[in-house]
Amino acid sequence: MSFNGKAIYNPSGKAGEYSYWACNFYVGCSNGCTYCYLKKGRSAKCLGGIIPTLKKCFRDEAHAIQVFEKELLQNLEELKKHGLFFSFTTDPMLPETMRLTMLALAKCIIYEVPVKILTKNANFVDFGEFPFVILNQFSIIAKQRIAFGFTVTGHDELEPGASTNAERIEAMEKLKEAGFRTFASIEPIVDLNDSLKMIFNTLEFCNLFKIGLMSGEKYDIEHLHLFKQKVHEYTKVFGNKVYYKDSFLKQANLPREAFSGENYVTRDYNIFKN
Repeated sequence: MSFNGKAIYNPSGKAGEYSYWACNFYVGCSNGCTYCYLKKGRSAKCLGGIIPTLKKCFRDEAHAIQVFEKELLQNLEELKKHGLFFSFTTDPMLPETMRLTMLALAKCIIYEVPVKILTKNANFVDFGEFPFVILNQFSIIAKQRIAFGFTVTGHDELEPGASTNAERIEAMEKLKEAGFRTFASIEPIVDLNDSLKMIFNTLEFCNLFKIGLMSGEKYDIEHLHLFKQKVHEYTKVFGNKVYYKDSFLKQANLPREAFSGENYVTRDYNIFKN
């Protein structure tokens, strides 16, 4: 994570499987997910709060966006190549965080940096409301540089402050119809059958599925193999791309080479170029 006064940084570990570059403006999140990794371990006090709070290295939003633009320009060529992910220490599309996310998104569009946004909030995807009315005015080229992702687990009871999974799926469909790239984070898998339902329900409007297990949970290896086979059958028909995180491969006892074929991708897959 980024604790050194930066907005933009290179994530490591499990976060590194999502993106080479990421941006965090806030810590804390009001989604209240019971499984949130930010609520665990030594850093829980500074990262796991229920109220989104601007990082202490920023004086205010204006200062945060100044730091962001400076870092954007310093790493411009790499960011153009790999894109920028929002974010790992909060939900970037909460009412409290959305304004700064949108300001940063505007900077990225100006400098031609692709952006991936992962959220559990579907409320912004309303054709008559900010910011969707602004997003929908972007040119076709700009829309090809913005990808919206939704975490879908099928378990609303574990995510009491977030939009329902059904609302997230509906929002993803609207964004895809509007011309944006879309992806689904099937992580953490709470129940393999429920995650299969989430994948099945989004096949027609999801470009990419990223699949990972719940930290600390043990899964039956045969069930994991059956899950992989079902996902393969589903996505082969619709042409979706699939990335299995290392957590899945380890418990399934499968090498990365076992996931060969047109629909399987690696960590460096570029959703904007395919």
